[in-house]
Amino acid sequence: MRYQFDFRSYRRKFKRPMHTSHGIWEVRDGIIVRLKNEKGDVGWGEIAPLSAFGSETIGEALEFCQKLPEWISDRTIFSLPPNLPACQFGLETAWEACSTHKLLPDDAGRSPAIDIPFATLTYSGLLPAGEAALLGHKILWKQGYRTFKWKIGVAPIERELRIFRELVRSICEDWQEDIGFLRLDANGGLNLAEAEKWLEACDKAGEIIEFLEQPLPVGEFETMLELSTRFSTAIALDESVATLAQMEAAYRQGWRGLFSIKPCISGSPSQLRQFCQLNKIDAVFSSVFETQIGRNAALKLATEISTPRDRAVGFGVNHWFADDEIAIEELWQNP
Repeated sequence: MRYQFDFRSYRRKFKRPMHTSHGIWEVRDGIIVRLKNEKGDVGWGEIAPLSAFGSETIGEALEFCQKLPEWISDRTIFSLPPNLPACQFGLETAWEACSTHKLLPDDAGRSPAIDIPFATLTYSGLLPAGEAALLGHKILWKQGYRTFKWKIGVAPIERELRIFRELVRSICEDWQEDIGFLRLDANGGLNLAEAEKWLEACDKAGEIIEFLEQPLPVGEFETMLELSTRFSTAIALDESVATLAQMEAAYRQGWRGLFSIKPCISGSPSQLRQFCQLNKIDAVFSSVFETQIGRNAALKLATEISTPRDRAVGFGVNHWFADDEIAIEELWQNP
């Protein structure tokens, strides 16, 4: 079947700059794609690159979209090269939406039905780095969050360990009302000595710590594998398994721990689904700050292949944006 292809780029500004070990992030750039088949069915997808994690850049994604002809085929959609994982995800999810008549615009051409409920999922709320996490936890707790993610490896370790102890104490105090959990994400920004210090602190904190994500850089896979056997706190790979090819490589090399999967930059969703189900991957899904178009596609995957089902997905990030959700009809009115 042939599909008419169109796209629009977007920019969303964060309320405050996001600090990670990769640097400072102020604006999310992405692309909304639309496919329309010869019967008039429409499907929407999103290309949301994250080059710091190894995907293509936004510039490369735009260049790819600009070079596509007006009409493309199934073969084009399913033959994208692996160095364009965000484009693979965006086009294939648009194709799937078009084929299944989901996420379609209404008769007036307004935004697609993006408010799909995922009642089986709970969400992890992303805290700001540094001391701001202490107030951020209180705010998100009142909003209903019970799992929190905190970026580390941004400030000196002794300062972050002090904040960590205060944050753990604060969450434990809230246990009188309900049970809360904390995830730590180093984004590969620690050295071995620092990773060991953090894992010791996490072990001491106990069951409140769900896991430590990507403590070491991507090239130190073997060391992270060894660390996972020495401490009781679980380690989740993130940057090391950003794309499907990396996930497959990590699995072949013996990783049977947590895979932190960002679907929007993983590549083909059908191949990701097959890999996770075939190998019974222990996965936790998380956001790359995509719009609801990409988020719904990612959450659909999470409901299909997440294990265990009661682990929170890392999509509690909307409070980081300064504006409302992207209005798709406005993008098409103002190309």
